[in-house]
Amino acid sequence: MTENKMPMRKIISFMHLSLDGFVAGLDGEMDWIKVDQEIFEYVGKRISEGDTALYGRLTYQMMENYWPTAADKPTASKHDIEHSNWYNKVHKVVLSKTMTDTGLTNATIISDNLSDRINEIKQGAGKDILLFGSPTATHSLIEQNLIDGYWLFVNPIILGRGIPLFVDIKDKIQLKLLNTRQFAIGVTELNYIVDRQ
Repeated sequence: MTENKMPMRKIISFMHLSLDGFVAGLDGEMDWIKVDQEIFEYVGKRISEGDTALYGRLTYQMMENYWPTAADKPTASKHDIEHSNWYNKVHKVVLSKTMTDTGLTNATIISDNLSDRINEIKQGAGKDILLFGSPTATHSLIEQNLIDGYWLFVNPIILGRGIPLFVDIKDKIQLKLLNTRQFAIGVTELNYIVDRQ
């Protein structure tokens, strides 16, 4: 009798990207990223289906400074309310060597044994895990072949320099294109899955 195995959860890296492959300027600036209501609604629909978010420490702290109470502000937009509500209920996984779980709400800190800990999470029950921004965390996960897909929003800009999405890639990563979408604001979505065959 064969055992019914759950399909392994996937880690999908969600990034805004310049045409020349940067995810932020040299000082981490992201003021070049274009977003509008069309993108908010499209991304919000996909994100709302997820139950786990993965962050590096800096991105997590940035999110924690805004999203838990964003819906409570009198000027909160529809997007702010929806994303705040989602953020408060989703489980957060944070890659950090300096943070501890003490006092955190609905969050798990991974500080060592990255591959083993991530694979434990991937084998658990739930939906795909979305890795938001977090270039340093992304680089660590790429290095250990733990990312299963790339959900990229290519912005119509060439930065020339900055923080790249891909650095020191040792082995080729074969990708399969799932879909693309062009937004009126000029951003192009590219949705890839890693082809491990």
